[in-house]
Amino acid sequence: MARIMTLKEAVAELVRDGDKVAMEGFTHLIPYAAGHEVIRQQRKGLTIIRMTPDILYDQLIGMGCVDKLVFSWGGNPGVGSLHRLRDAVEKQWPKPLALEEHSHAAMANAYEAGAAGLPCAIFRGYRGADLAKVNENIKSVTCPFTGEKLAAVPSIRPDVAIIHANRADRQGNVLIEGIVGVQKEAVLAAERSIVTVEEIVDDLAPPSPNSCVLPSWTVSAVVEVPGGAHPSYVQGRYPRDNAFYKAWDPIARDRDAFKAWMQENVMEKGPEAFAAYAGERA
Repeated sequence: MARIMTLKEAVAELVRDGDKVAMEGFTHLIPYAAGHEVIRQQRKGLTIIRMTPDILYDQLIGMGCVDKLVFSWGGNPGVGSLHRLRDAVEKQWPKPLALEEHSHAAMANAYEAGAAGLPCAIFRGYRGADLAKVNENIKSVTCPFTGEKLAAVPSIRPDVAIIHANRADRQGNVLIEGIVGVQKEAVLAAERSIVTVEEIVDDLAPPSPNSCVLPSWTVSAVVEVPGGAHPSYVQGRYPRDNAFYKAWDPIARDRDAFKAWMQENVMEKGPEAFAAYAGERA
């Protein structure tokens, strides 16, 4: 059953060195506050998993938390490259970074397979593509019923999944509204999970027609962090901070500028900085 905890407590207990960590959210509800707490607690040796790694994963990589990235597409959306990711791959700074690249379809199917407790995902994909030549975890199988050749990838089973959501009730039931990526599947596939939310309420009802509810028994910890998805957005709460995504590009290009920004804005601040932002934009 979900426990209501502080962010510091949840990360200290549930995120461990060497873990496979999925921090999901598709343009919307990206768990920045939780990711920053992982950085502050200086977790090391992580394998981080995400369908569309953007600035948050650039920060985790640049701060030396990560050994491996499992992903499908990576970049600063609408702006360009992730410069800390590139520096790690091309120049091994601050440490070498292993890559395992998939398609969006493969990642989505792998999360679903993990949530179902299956060892692999089988789907139609990678036809005419060369990615299998550089990723040994992309295989093919023949359907025993039709003879059709299909793609196969290992299921994704994170040690811990971290997501941000709109709200939760005091029992730990979680409501997601707006654009939904693979947050639900990531939590169901993971051994442990942390869900940060904009608010904890007495009653979730009535849910919206496109809501995605995670019952409390699927979640390890719920943490109230208003503004915890900034600079991404939360439907009905605050918009995407497009200016931040643009501003990140020159910061991330330079190692010293990056380290100075992270020290001032992450290492020396806590989740209250996100709460202040939420109050300004409400």
